[in-house]
Amino acid sequence: MRTTYKVRAYPTPEQSAVLNRTFGCVRLVWNKVLAWRHARYHTEELKTSYAQTDRYLTELKREGGHDFLYEVSSVPLQQALRHQYTAFVNFFAGRTKYPRYKSRRGKQAATYTRSAFRWKGGRLVLGKMDGPLEFVWSWPNLDPASIDPTTVTVSRDPDGRWYISLAIDSNDNDSEQLPPVGHAVGVDLGVKDFAVTSDGERIANPRHLERKAKNLARYQRRMARKQRGSSNRVKAKAKVARAHRKVRDARADFLHRASTRLIRQADTIVIEDLNVSGMVKNRSLARAVSDCGWGEFRRQLEYKTAKYGRRLIVIDRWYPSSKTCSACGHLLAALSLSTRHWTCPDCGTRHDRDINAAKNILAAGRAVSACGADVRHSGSSPVRSAVKQEPQPLKAGIPRP
Repeated sequence: MRTTYKVRAYPTPEQSAVLNRTFGCVRLVWNKVLAWRHARYHTEELKTSYAQTDRYLTELKREGGHDFLYEVSSVPLQQALRHQYTAFVNFFAGRTKYPRYKSRRGKQAATYTRSAFRWKGGRLVLGKMDGPLEFVWSWPNLDPASIDPTTVTVSRDPDGRWYISLAIDSNDNDSEQLPPVGHAVGVDLGVKDFAVTSDGERIANPRHLERKAKNLARYQRRMARKQRGSSNRVKAKAKVARAHRKVRDARADFLHRASTRLIRQADTIVIEDLNVSGMVKNRSLARAVSDCGWGEFRRQLEYKTAKYGRRLIVIDRWYPSSKTCSACGHLLAALSLSTRHWTCPDCGTRHDRDINAAKNILAAGRAVSACGADVRHSGSSPVRSAVKQEPQPLKAGIPRP
């Protein structure tokens, strides 16, 4: 399993100049190769391999107008080609969108492999640099000298902050196994409440973006009034980036706390395979859905369950968890979004919509696990779970206390 530690970096002015030059070369190589690959495919109908892009980079360096590419380490340039090749593999597999050109106004990053950096005693020295790159280690229980990073990614956010991501390969035996608690929980994600568990616990939605919307709008109006290309516009744009960064960090902190709490409380966690990319196409819900961060929440649950010896079960997104009675299994013909409570016409049980859905999600996860289906597939797979293959709705739900 691969683990990444992201730390805050503080390069010197000389190191910042080297890194900024490296970012520019990485961006140039990415855009040049992407344009060449695009033209080659549409004119000659030929696909491009990584080896061909590597030869194209060598020819690009030998041309008279790109001598500055020799001033930076060649490893980040080659890594950019590998990342682009992976991006096209994911695009043709239908997992991502078509790769885009890199802009100097967005986040900048460069990746170094073992041949381009030296890690000794918890200190990092990158290629083309004389001294170590200073950073702040944020894990007091882990000695940085004890890790052996395989790749190092240096990045700079639009607000001017520098970061270092250290990727290490850890064995499964090194994972921090948590003691079993003998409990399973189903989680229903939503907008009003971020999550409702089958135990009846509600995790409120903090709505980070909504709370900062007025400040963001004010900073963006100030930036719009500044003249393009001026220093004042650069300062105003940095304020907008800092405001977005605060929202992003607050959301990430909330998601980490919520996912960690679930990992500690239950051995098995069951969630739905939500179609987040389809939900954000709804103009009325796009901002609220994006502010929730459901995709990042699922990603955190996936790697934390693998790390701490827990189990994550993902059921089919089309399972009618809200319309099914968790007591008797009766399936309603229709249930509007405005209906928050409903009474089962068969057994007369009064249901809270979200808690009932969480209970059904847990029952569906147990059924999928009992059938031995692949319950940990990633992405929006069209494969239906074992629950959806049943001709009749689920009849056995969570038993009454």
